[in-house]
Amino acid sequence: LNRGFTEMHCMSGHSNFVSCVCIIPPSDLYPRGLIATGGNDHNICIFTVDSPAPLYVLNGHKNTVCSLSSGKFGTLLSGSWDTTAKIWLNDRCMMTLQGHTAAIWAVKILPEQGLMLTGSADKTIKLWKAGRCERTFTGHEDCVRGLAILSETEFLSCANDASVRRWQISGECLQVYYGHTNYIYSISVFPQCKGFVTTGEDRSLRIWKQGECAQTIRLPAQSVWCCCVLDNGDIVVGASDGIIRVFTESLERTASAEEIQAFENELSQASIDPKTGDLGDINASDLPGREHLKDPGTRDGQTRLIKDNGKVEAYQWSVSEGRWIKIGDVVGSSGATPQTSGKVLFEGKEYDYVFTIDVNESGPSYKLPYNITDDPWLTAYNFLQKNDLNPMFLDQVAKFIMDNTKGQTLLSTSGQFSDPFTGAGCYVPGSSSGSSTTPAADPFTGAGRYVPGSASNSVAPVGGGDPYTGMGAFESAAAEAENIYFPKKDAVTFDQANPTQILGQ
Repeated sequence: LNRGFTEMHCMSGHSNFVSCVCIIPPSDLYPRGLIATGGNDHNICIFTVDSPAPLYVLNGHKNTVCSLSSGKFGTLLSGSWDTTAKIWLNDRCMMTLQGHTAAIWAVKILPEQGLMLTGSADKTIKLWKAGRCERTFTGHEDCVRGLAILSETEFLSCANDASVRRWQISGECLQVYYGHTNYIYSISVFPQCKGFVTTGEDRSLRIWKQGECAQTIRLPAQSVWCCCVLDNGDIVVGASDGIIRVFTESLERTASAEEIQAFENELSQASIDPKTGDLGDINASDLPGREHLKDPGTRDGQTRLIKDNGKVEAYQWSVSEGRWIKIGDVVGSSGATPQTSGKVLFEGKEYDYVFTIDVNESGPSYKLPYNITDDPWLTAYNFLQKNDLNPMFLDQVAKFIMDNTKGQTLLSTSGQFSDPFTGAGCYVPGSSSGSSTTPAADPFTGAGRYVPGSASNSVAPVGGGDPYTGMGAFESAAAEAENIYFPKKDAVTFDQANPTQILGQ
């Protein structure tokens, strides 16, 4: 008996990665329905079920198409990094929805004709009717990543702030659900709206019933990108290890004992990074031994950490099986703090440096986090973009970073997990925002405050600096720090660029 799925076609039509997939329901013209895919090449490909080549390609977006939703009569709604959503009918763009100020990560067509929802990295959700924005829903504290329809009047949203919200179309937030400990990427509703499922950056699939997290299923991959509930109630998830897994309540469709054991073995060998915050603060010296697993758990999905032969292991309680299942080894759990590790904590993530940048004397100060494994030019560019500052300052900010880190680099890359879609670090609810008032000198680096556009680019002398030059004392044996970025003798290619601005530099 084959309980699995078999590959029918390998469809290709995009020139870069595919970021979303959607089924267009059957019609008279296409009785088996169509498949729509959105890609990093800014295009949407429409396939028939029987052909590996696209039926047609929809052009119009100016950046990655990252969300799709289908409606009645063959309509298709698409959301893009270009901050717009587009409504398509067959091979024509009927309307463009403009109003968001950042990428549109989630779109949904509501059952009532003409109503549509968009969720964005600008932290808002918008309700559209006949192409006009009727209402903006605010409440999420970070990028909105997923939407799911409950009824004609209610819907759910999930976000990078690790929360799920239930909304009324009228604008009221009815409930906020907490359970995940990191970004929530995807949300899907069970048939007849009997609960919903979510997946995220905390290695988990969570099943919600009657407003509470009823079950947590850990996976042997850090990022669980997407989930989908099938008509039979089975749950399909796709994760960063490139594997699609299907979970079921049905005994007939349950995997064989060998497959289940193989999954548990894979899970037990996973490495869990405590920096993700999923297991709370860990101090290895305070953990109990294996005898701690003799006591049963109190709820499904409860995690317990033990120390065995110097190793920290994580276990999860399974109510259905009445036993503790190993979900991985905890790596780097030394109990180090920012003070002992030499790192600075900013917005829940550790950095080698956190600089304070003053744009003008009367304006606000901005925090610029930096790791010595980062590219200073890219960091400077992202900093200016994030804070909506003039790109003229790019050279000055990049030079400031290099001057104050003395060109330090590491061969090994940082162990921090980051969201490969947005480049942001893991969000840890409840972490300090690091927005404290900063004195004239940066307390972490000892460097003075940098004021772009001021008369001098020099850093105010702090500590043992030369009072005339602002530099450190001269040492005859000191070798000049090598600039690893210039001169650049090989051609550099860009996936995306603003040629006018580059030539202007």
